[in-house]
Order: sequence, then C-alpha cells, then structure tokens
Amino acid sequence: MNAVIFAFTENGVATARRVRDAIGGRIVAPARLAGGDVDGYEGALSDCVGGAFDSDALIFVSAAGIAVRAVAPHAVSKRSDPAVLCLDERARFVIPLLSGHIGGANRLARTLARALGATPVVTTATDVNGRFAVDAWAAEHDLAITDMALAKAVSAAILTRDIPFCADAAFGEKLPAGLVRGDSGPLGVCVSARDRHPFDETLLLVPRALTVGVGCKRGTSSEAIGALIDSVLAAHDLRPEAVARVNTIDVKRGEPGLISLCAARRWPTAFYSAGQLAAVPGAFEESDFVRKAVGVGNVCERAALAGGGRLIAPKTAQDGVTVAVAEVEWGIDFD
Repeated sequence: MNAVIFAFTENGVATARRVRDAIGGRIVAPARLAGGDVDGYEGALSDCVGGAFDSDALIFVSAAGIAVRAVAPHAVSKRSDPAVLCLDERARFVIPLLSGHIGGANRLARTLARALGATPVVTTATDVNGRFAVDAWAAEHDLAITDMALAKAVSAAILTRDIPFCADAAFGEKLPAGLVRGDSGPLGVCVSARDRHPFDETLLLVPRALTVGVGCKRGTSSEAIGALIDSVLAAHDLRPEAVARVNTIDVKRGEPGLISLCAARRWPTAFYSAGQLAAVPGAFEESDFVRKAVGVGNVCERAALAGGGRLIAPKTAQDGVTVAVAEVEWGIDFD
C-alpha cells in the first residue's frame, strides 16, 4: 500500500514501524527524529501532508486534532481524498477520520486493528447500524458511482428502510442488511454497464466491463477518436464509466491522438501484434487495404475481443476511425 505514516515522538515512531510492518508505506517525522528508515520534514506539517495527499492512505500516530488540522486545507471530495486514520502511540485505538467508505479508511482501520491488537473506532452510520454501505461496496468492487448525491440519499434511506436492488448479473438469494430484490420504486440501486434507470431515482453503479477496440489512420486527432467512441457507446446505451481499457494494434503505440485521448480519460491501453489479433477467434468483416497496411484485415473488432468477452457493438467507421466494443463477463459479490 502507498501509505504515509506520520509520527511526532520516539514512541510514535516505534508504533509507526509496527503500522508499516502491517501494511507497508513509509514513515515521516520531524527532522529531529529523522534517520535510517524515517524520513524527516521541516516547516509546517500541513505543507508536508499536502505533498503526500496523492497517497492511498495517510496515517497519523498522534492526537486526532493534529491530524484534523493537518489534512483540513487539502480535503476536497470523498471521491478523491485518501483514507486518513489516526491512532494513539500505544496503538490502543485506530480511528478512521476521512474517506471511511470510498477511500477505504474503515476497512483499513479494521485491518490495522487486527494486526496491532487495537480497537477500531468506526463512526459511520451504516457501519454502526449494521446496514449496507453502498459507497464502500462500490469502491471495494471497482464500481463507478454515477451520482454522489443519490449515493448519499441511499445511505440515509437505508438506515430506516430496505432499498430495492437489481443488476444485469446474477447475485445470490441472501442480500446484505438494507437491500431487497426489486426493479421499481421511488429509490433504488442498479448495477449495470448500460444506462439503466428502473427506479424513479436510480443510483447506477457501473462495472468496468467494456473493452473498446480502436483502429485509426495515422495522425487522427484525439477529438475524432473520442467523438466516435462516445457515439458508439451512446448508440448502444453503454455508460462511458464502464470502459475498462482501449485495445489496438501495436503499430499505433505512438499514435499521438489515441495516446492523448486515453491519458485524458484515464483509460489503460493495450497493444497487440498483427499475429495476436489474427489469432482472435470469430467471423469478422475484413479489409484488404487494412491488411496490407498493418498485417491484419480487421483491427477494432479483433482488438475489442483480444481480452475475451463478447462483441456487443460491432465495427463503426467514421472520419478514419473504427470502433468496436466487447463486454467481459462480470458478477456481483456481497462477501
């Protein structure tokens, strides 16, 4: 884990080492305590914390007030803030302070508590009432939350009543406390890669289950590639959050438009040789021109299927770009 563990006394550093042994990370302390396996900082603690805010977790071996004041200027959103935890230097209590659900602070607090023989102090309402925490579950299973306001509404409503739940994948008979099977009603949760809204207010959770296969002429702009991908997804009622990666042929490894588009949208890319694409099973519309140019007669559909799954959006061509989309099998897990 990419964690930064802050300590401010010699006893705190000793406890920080126990934390690091349990979950990994690095220890940061005032310059007077630095040396060996401890990094030192000078100046304001908040400035040092700001430089570490892109970590997975910030853990303070200190009074809670020190941690709160240090992170307060940098906290932006539960979607992006790291998990922030605090524990006393004798490791008796582990307290998640920020990003308990989406950032995983509650889960990390329990993990640390087990490793240190401590007591986790979890205060979020769904946890203390034993109800389903939709944002934590979504984060743990890499499901995109499409509407944070509705996520809050579900979390509030689930404390007093059961919320209907449906999905485009099978799930077991036993649901967590707070959920019931259903596909209609004023408020509910739906898990789908498609733009589904079965409830009056639907919290849509999107699995990253789509692979987009792309072919393009040399020098095609990122705008042209992005426009066609968006058009294809919309035409098949597919959510852009469901895109897990973009696949193409290896001769496009340095294609500026494609590379910049995927970087901007944070889409991982995979590149396949002509031989690898030719080995993808299936019946495809082949182009002699494309085969002469890159060594295989169909790039986008073969690339979309290179990682498995089934083709749900066949080749669409426009402005020198071809796009196809495949969906890999996915499931629902409440364990």
